[in-house]
Amino acid sequence: MAAPAAESGPCECKSDMASVKAVSSAFPLALRIVAECPVSKARACVLTLPHGSVNTPVFMPVGTQGTMKGITAEQLEQLDCRICLGNTYHLGMRPGPELIEKANGLHGFMNWKRNLLTDSGGFQMVSLVELSEVTEEGVLFRSPYDGKEILLTPEQSVGIQNSLGSDIMMQLDDVVSSTVTGPRVEEAMRRSVRWLDRCISANKNPHRQNLFAIIQGGLNAELRRACLDEMTKRDVPGFAIGGLSGGEEKDDFWKMVTLSTDHLPREKPRYLMGVGYAVDLVVCVALGCDMFDCVFPTRTARFGSALVPWGSLQIKQKQYAKDFQPIDPECECPTCERHSRAYLHALFKSDTAAMHHITIHNISYQLTLMRSVRRSIVEQRFPEFVRSFMRRMFPCGEPYPSWAVEALASVDIALD
Repeated sequence: MAAPAAESGPCECKSDMASVKAVSSAFPLALRIVAECPVSKARACVLTLPHGSVNTPVFMPVGTQGTMKGITAEQLEQLDCRICLGNTYHLGMRPGPELIEKANGLHGFMNWKRNLLTDSGGFQMVSLVELSEVTEEGVLFRSPYDGKEILLTPEQSVGIQNSLGSDIMMQLDDVVSSTVTGPRVEEAMRRSVRWLDRCISANKNPHRQNLFAIIQGGLNAELRRACLDEMTKRDVPGFAIGGLSGGEEKDDFWKMVTLSTDHLPREKPRYLMGVGYAVDLVVCVALGCDMFDCVFPTRTARFGSALVPWGSLQIKQKQYAKDFQPIDPECECPTCERHSRAYLHALFKSDTAAMHHITIHNISYQLTLMRSVRRSIVEQRFPEFVRSFMRRMFPCGEPYPSWAVEALASVDIALD
């Protein structure tokens, strides 16, 4: 549910705030807070989008080019996934926005009737850094497919996402690695604010597609606050916390997350980008985040790593060759209902179907974890859930990560 636009003060980024206000209206998004943890900042919400409602906290699987690697759209539906991701840069390169628009957008192209979030292409400024150059106009990429140069501007990023028809679009931001320090971090943050205004002005479908702002500022608290101050003046339907999970120390990571949620509007969704490890998910829910995405569960499946409540199983290891248990005896996913560890171990030596089965399990694990987290918030037992989760993840006196202990203590959750 959109809040009225805040009073706008003078913007150091010289943005055209009049054009921003001109498109302020009721958004095709509503957020209803169902329950809040009385101890921490955790909350359970219902996020209503054009293609149905999404219960939060939620993990969103990542499909780079209109599909999840190793799993079909139909199987995602069977796992009750309500929202997944598409990649604007890669889809814009091939098959291209014109073809996808002819298929009634990405929903029609991939035959997905539920919600889609598309990134802006900005992350490729880090992942393809040797192929890109950033200017005030946009990002100049050299295509990894044919070597041609392509300029991605904020307007073009939104234009591609308009063609894709995603329910949530991300602004094009100036992304630098979280380990970068110095003047480049401030430059990127301030440019991201200016680019947000260009993205807002370029959105042709504000009544059908929601454009989220992305908070930048690296690991510098002062720059993060400045970005939060500027971006929360814009009447956008939601906010993402960007520029983290890129190799920085976890002590720095969690402090930037909690600083951001402290300053983001309560009535709008908070999306922490690129986070997918189970411990990170649980801790960051406690710090007040609603939405998460990561390639981790699908990527790790391709290497034979199956996610379980006590960490992971490396199915290719010899110890599972004669183990006829399912991956997780408590898991109800199709893989665990039908196949043993021994079968998957044998399959890995001869057939890529093993990756498919483990991918299904790993996504099911992530979705089930977030449902359990949500239930504990609704039932007002979230701190107890966190303690139980951490005990199982770190059994037999294994020490908890110090960053997680400190992060949870900051919201009054003490571990045993």
